[in-house]
Amino acid sequence: MSAPPATVRAPNRPLKVLQLLPALDGGGVERGTLEIARALVAAGHESVVLSKGGRLVAQLEREGSRHLTLDLGRKSPATFLQYRALRKRFEQERFDIIHARSRLPAWVAWLAWRGMPAATRPRFVTTVHGMHSVSRYSAIMCAGERVIAVSDTVRDYIRTHYPPSRWPHLADERITVIPRGIDPAEFPRDHRPSDEWLARFRTEFPQLGQRKVLTLPGRLTRLKGHHDFITITGKLVAEGLDVVGLIVGGDDPKRPAYAKEIRERVRAEGLAERILFTGHRSDVREIYAISACVLSLSSTPESFGRTVLEPLAMGRPVVGYAHGGVAEILAELFPFGAVAKGDHDAAGARAVGVLRGEAPAMKPNTRFLLAEMQGRTIELYEALAS
Repeated sequence: MSAPPATVRAPNRPLKVLQLLPALDGGGVERGTLEIARALVAAGHESVVLSKGGRLVAQLEREGSRHLTLDLGRKSPATFLQYRALRKRFEQERFDIIHARSRLPAWVAWLAWRGMPAATRPRFVTTVHGMHSVSRYSAIMCAGERVIAVSDTVRDYIRTHYPPSRWPHLADERITVIPRGIDPAEFPRDHRPSDEWLARFRTEFPQLGQRKVLTLPGRLTRLKGHHDFITITGKLVAEGLDVVGLIVGGDDPKRPAYAKEIRERVRAEGLAERILFTGHRSDVREIYAISACVLSLSSTPESFGRTVLEPLAMGRPVVGYAHGGVAEILAELFPFGAVAKGDHDAAGARAVGVLRGEAPAMKPNTRFLLAEMQGRTIELYEALAS
């Protein structure tokens, strides 16, 4: 599989941009899709998103984009056959940019796109959001005329596993690193929750008392390091530190046994009053704000690390395993918090340093900004369309 050579076409203003993904129910890819859609509308371009639908469609449309309903995420041979209908849609709509954000929709879009006349077809962009298993199936995310990597870690993953020696079209000039970003207004530095929120939260979790709060954000999946968090919190309690741990994230419906496993361990080790499960929360910003230290303990490298960036942007210290995108963010904003992957003793020691006020100040976030991500993505669209 290779991308046909780029063709030159006169730019149309405003641009008409289509983003494709499986669904709009929630998650990092979905959030990024809405963020770019919002920026396109604000810049006077036409924004269209294609998915099977979901709870975020209403927000997408309210913010000025149009939604096309088509299920390109179902893992079935029949899904690939929809490329003919999709090509017809491309021809009717005359998009300037096709931006694929997920593997199966990317395959169908690429099959539809490559059969169009080179002089009139849209430009084809892909974003590599994560470090998928290396395979021909995953390689479709590197087939764009421009390939966006969400971090240096992802760029290095592409270079390592899809080298130009095997994928001649994937030269470095086709890869653009555009880090994900956050809105400082959404996660303002030194934010403090309202008295009403604090009262409600302390009523819901009276075990907090006046204890220092350690927080581990992330869904209840084995990769997020909950066992290491239990070990670290247990050691700090045993050493006499007055701390309470918050595990902030919902159960994974596909893995109920794991959620049961970690809850049983907390009870078995007598930590039920010191490690609390909040479930899925929409008020994570407020939880960051009351946290003395946030931890990131994933056993596999994150492609970016939003749950590290958000608290750091708010001025809340983060201690984390320094690999993947998390290492990039910590190196930029809070090097003190970086420890080797899997070294929970070092993570605990750094957390103690944070709790005792021994950590250096965090740098302000000037690199990982939502406006920068939006602006650079639209600039890529405009340059490619011209």
